[in-house]
Amino acid sequence: MTVVVLLKKTPNKIHIIGSVGSGKTTLARELSSKLNIPLYELDNVIWKRYESGDIRRTEEEREEHFNTIIHSETWIVEGVHNEEWVSNSFRNAELIIFLDTNYSVRTYRIIKRFILQKIGLERSNYKPTLNIFFKMFKWNRYFEEVGKPNFYNKFGIYKNKILVVTNTKEIKNYFN
Repeated sequence: MTVVVLLKKTPNKIHIIGSVGSGKTTLARELSSKLNIPLYELDNVIWKRYESGDIRRTEEEREEHFNTIIHSETWIVEGVHNEEWVSNSFRNAELIIFLDTNYSVRTYRIIKRFILQKIGLERSNYKPTLNIFFKMFKWNRYFEEVGKPNFYNKFGIYKNKILVVTNTKEIKNYFN
């Protein structure tokens, strides 16, 4: 499904969704820098990050924190999540970018990311353990089989503001 989105102005509220390894964080950082819009990772909405370890926010804390973000003037939200608690972000976004990167590309990126994190060339919000590494493959498959269809079933109603991107050239062309 390719959707052509025509915006009259640069969007101030962007939601980027895609599987593990799809390029969400990289794209979000580039857009945040280029457009001077604050970036929020959904994983950091779920988790409070501490040197001693992460603590999951309660549902109430998560909702309050997330609502503060999406009711601000500008934001870029990125993450794999498409559960009900993020629905207001899709509703309020001026642009939803769905990264539909090829499954094998995502698999390669998961392996590459893990190696770079283990040798200290890439940082992460989590400790790169073998357990998380193997879970990423599971999450990647789950997104392909469940997350993607779920997104279109729940949020296809916003098709006029969904930009489906399969490679980086498409997004660069869109914003240039």
